[in-house]
Amino acid sequence: MPLPPPPTVIAHRQSDGAWLVESTTPLAHYPVRLTDCLVAGARRHPARTLVAERGSDGNWVRLTYAQALQSARCIGQALLAQGLSSARPLAIVAPNNLRHFQLAMGAMYAGVAYAPLAGDAGRLRQMLDLLTPGAVYAEDDGPASARLFAAWLATEPDNIDAVNAQVDGDTVAKFLFTSGSTGVMTGPKAVITTQRMLCSNQQMLLQTYPCLGATAPVLVDWLPWSHTFGGSHNLGIALYNGGTLYIDGGKPAPGAFETTLRNLREIAPTVHFNVPRGWDLLTTALEQDADLRRTFLARSELLFCAGAALAPAVAQRLNRLAAPLHVVSGLGMTETAPGCLFSTGQLDDPGYVGLPAPGVRVKLVPRQGKYEACFAGPHVTPGYWRAPARTGAAFDDDGYYVTGDALRFADPQQPGLGLVFDGRLADDFKLDSGTWVGTAALRARVLEHGAPYVLDAVIAGSGRADVAVLVFARMDACRALAPGVIDAAVLASAPVTAHFAAMLAHVNDGARGSAARVARLLVLADAPDATRGEVTAKGSINHAAVLANRAALVDALYDGSAPGLVRWGPCA
Repeated sequence: MPLPPPPTVIAHRQSDGAWLVESTTPLAHYPVRLTDCLVAGARRHPARTLVAERGSDGNWVRLTYAQALQSARCIGQALLAQGLSSARPLAIVAPNNLRHFQLAMGAMYAGVAYAPLAGDAGRLRQMLDLLTPGAVYAEDDGPASARLFAAWLATEPDNIDAVNAQVDGDTVAKFLFTSGSTGVMTGPKAVITTQRMLCSNQQMLLQTYPCLGATAPVLVDWLPWSHTFGGSHNLGIALYNGGTLYIDGGKPAPGAFETTLRNLREIAPTVHFNVPRGWDLLTTALEQDADLRRTFLARSELLFCAGAALAPAVAQRLNRLAAPLHVVSGLGMTETAPGCLFSTGQLDDPGYVGLPAPGVRVKLVPRQGKYEACFAGPHVTPGYWRAPARTGAAFDDDGYYVTGDALRFADPQQPGLGLVFDGRLADDFKLDSGTWVGTAALRARVLEHGAPYVLDAVIAGSGRADVAVLVFARMDACRALAPGVIDAAVLASAPVTAHFAAMLAHVNDGARGSAARVARLLVLADAPDATRGEVTAKGSINHAAVLANRAALVDALYDGSAPGLVRWGPCA
């Protein structure tokens, strides 16, 4: 099924310079509770698989709609008996699996909030202290967690259906923890996610991409349920539209991606969602494996990249393979359950995130020489749990959620063409001249001219005289530039240094002013370190964490002592 035509929008500029943008299409009716979709699915197609995971023997273990509803009723009854509620929620410390899903559905069916948690012991302690849970299911407890789950599952339903009927749109479905796309948390931040948020956002998705409802969607998905993209967006798509989600035990990381490829060779998805690193690895695998390509594309109707912009070179390769399909993108966040803007393939600009979905109201507020994106609608959180000061700071006087993301019109003369992501305002900085540096545009140029030798890049230079960039190298590609050179010497070899010097010249070609040029560059062999917060849960690079962790390296870039420093011609 081809993607629908781009939606039409109303764009109005206010006297204060802010823009208001919204779809001309009204948001259609949506269910009161997400579990209404589970009830409807159990009635219409009880034997259809809702969620499946690999068993210990390698075969798929399936949970049907009928089984999922029955387990939700039993578990929900057990949680009520233990006095759980929003104030005493269920904390789930477990990977994506069938038990995790059944617990989540049981909690929501009973109107009990739950919180899917992930992190080290210190972070978990902080989250639990904020939540004050009435029960904790921790899968690494082994036999104890198995006994607890079995006891809840064996509970006889009593008044659970009557309780479920009292759940409304304001009922808290779950708490999701986030530190935002940049910065380091000074304390846990629990986003209140209501039933209305989840249901309205799924309806927004369905109206933007009607293919989700035309054929029951099939997803093969690895994204963690402790994050909104995996746990609200993707899992919600399967449930809302009567589809099936196969839990992928792999991820786009060394030693794990082969599991993803095995699953995609066996299960043909109708829609596929991933982050840029996942699409990069998958595109290479599709180019090299004809059988994988046939299976993956056999019934694909929608390919979606989120978390960050897909590198232009990767997008071009993927679009060639998938034609007439076209990889699309959007913009969302935990606080908006998550989607706000979606593209339908009308533009190929890097960072293009499309137009507001039906029901989404966008305000673009002038800030730091850019437009800050603010959102309102039924999909927006009422705030942060037990954090009134944070909640107050997150909304403007008109009730719009203030994101910290910058957007620009793809064509200022034609607002209806859509919006382009223009970076995080917190990532932008001023040089010592007082000139603002827009890091998103610079990073995009580095990734474009650096392909396929650049994995990612971080722009530095706050308070300095000029701009620098830390480049994370794609080492397999760099080795091809210097055949026969040992790994430790690859980045220092003449062919590689010459390539990056030429790349730097291309990045600066036509650039005007010190804020638009990269004066110095350093190529790193190691990848961003997720254990040190340099990669977010959605797979995008955390600029602030990289710069904080590698502050000494940035200093060496500027004092000239960094080994392998590449300078731009006039600055050399």
